[in-house]
Amino acid sequence: MNDSSERTHGPIDPSLKAIVSERRQLIGLAYRLVGSLSEAEDVVQETYTRWYALPTDRREAIASPGAWLTTVASRICLDLLGSARARRERYVGEWLPEPLPGDLEWTTGRPSAADPADRITLDESINMAFLVVLESLTPAERVAFVLHDVFRYAFAEVAEIVGRSPAACRQLASSARRRIRATRVSPAPIARQAELVKDFKKAWEAKDIGALIGLLDPDVRAASDGGGLVKAALHPFEGREEVASYLMSVAHLTSGLELLERDVNGRPGLVLRQAELTVAVFAFHVAEDRIQRIWGMRNPEKLRPWADA
Repeated sequence: MNDSSERTHGPIDPSLKAIVSERRQLIGLAYRLVGSLSEAEDVVQETYTRWYALPTDRREAIASPGAWLTTVASRICLDLLGSARARRERYVGEWLPEPLPGDLEWTTGRPSAADPADRITLDESINMAFLVVLESLTPAERVAFVLHDVFRYAFAEVAEIVGRSPAACRQLASSARRRIRATRVSPAPIARQAELVKDFKKAWEAKDIGALIGLLDPDVRAASDGGGLVKAALHPFEGREEVASYLMSVAHLTSGLELLERDVNGRPGLVLRQAELTVAVFAFHVAEDRIQRIWGMRNPEKLRPWADA
């Protein structure tokens, strides 16, 4: 049966359908590159604007529109990452990637019949711990690594996108890989993560500092992002006693608010709501049967995807 829009307006141009179908992957790529859904959407909007600004004969001469869109989106992200470093130096407090709700349906990428074991899976590449590590890379390292190790682009293709030689792109990805491996700790199974986050929620709601300390790794680190728009800790807390004490102070300020278990970037997390409004989102990294990292998002501009979550 034909789609109702096709019955009303006639068949959809196959080339247009192909272009529109690329949007989900482009947003997924751009989000991993810039760490912000709103900026990723802007990147994709600008990419499509440039596509439709091309003369018709030039568009029709492009053999692979998807490759063209990916190239343009990646280059826009590369430029954006360069300017973002300057912006984040002026950012009030800690800058954290924008957390997303649910299981993230747009985590699609290029399938590969023989993926090397050291490559990052698409599911893994969307979690908060991974996105935070990506922030430590240079813009060129980040783009080369994400395109090659996550989205499976060959270095020859990456070279065309970033404007460097394949050998240089290989070195960029290799450098990024070493830095990521140095900080990477394998997470606990999802079921165990969910158990610990549930126990964390109970202890926090009960204001049981002893129970909280028992759930935290001795070297746990907690960071929050208010963007200068709402109250949030300007610097991370480290060590389970210090983190637990900070959490207790926050718990006393949030009495009466609703704390809910939700998926955050594909991992078990928590959402704090007040009168149906999401006021904070908490992501966790759980490994070796302890909570090792906590990221609290308070910046309302980065909580827009949670309006209906």
